[in-house]
Amino acid sequence: MAIFKSKNPALGKKTFEQPIDLTTEPMTIEGTVNKTFLLGLLVVASAALTWNMFTTGVGAQYVSMLTIGGAISGLIVAIIIISKKSLAPTLAPVYAVVEGLCLGGISVYMEMSYSGIVMQAILITLSVLFGMLFLYKYRIIRATENFKLIVGAATLGIFLVYLISFVGSFFNFHVPYLHENGPIGIGISLFIVVIAALNLVIDFDFVEEGASKQAPKYMEWYAAFGIMVTLIWLYLEILRLLSKFRD
Repeated sequence: MAIFKSKNPALGKKTFEQPIDLTTEPMTIEGTVNKTFLLGLLVVASAALTWNMFTTGVGAQYVSMLTIGGAISGLIVAIIIISKKSLAPTLAPVYAVVEGLCLGGISVYMEMSYSGIVMQAILITLSVLFGMLFLYKYRIIRATENFKLIVGAATLGIFLVYLISFVGSFFNFHVPYLHENGPIGIGISLFIVVIAALNLVIDFDFVEEGASKQAPKYMEWYAAFGIMVTLIWLYLEILRLLSKFRD
């Protein structure tokens, strides 16, 4: 797990520390973009399924099961992909589908509580994506080693806080301010959103480095999977932040 060199375990500098096989077609930026777009479509399509099941009432009783099952399945599939990168072409689409089921369930519940929040979160997420891409392309923000170190450390810290919060919930312990709607709670959520957004810069750098080092073709799927991990995290954190503002 390349914690301090990457925004998440999926995309790390050590990924490319392997012999280059010149007999196979290499990874390209265009190929990665296309595969990221495809995974995005799969997420949206499967999210629409659970959303429609809830809103139409057809199979609504299964939405909770699909939401929880999608989250657990997504975690398991992600661990397998990270452990065996060559399986990414097969399992990255599976990850997108099961995560979409989970996101659809979460989104429809949030929409029921805060009307219009889902469309706001989607638009903000896309705006952040293209905004960070612009900043990276024109080198306004550079993915230096110090940048990766700081963002990676912050990401690890956020992960540990969430882990403590999750485990603590079983013992009636709650991390102060993390889920609260006051100024400090909103500030914490805003900080997490910023860190998630900055991780996109490291994702873009990962793709560029992989293409320049002629990584194997399957790494396009692996890089696309890593970008989806960030985008899903970013979307969920934006949903959380907007809900705090609403409250």
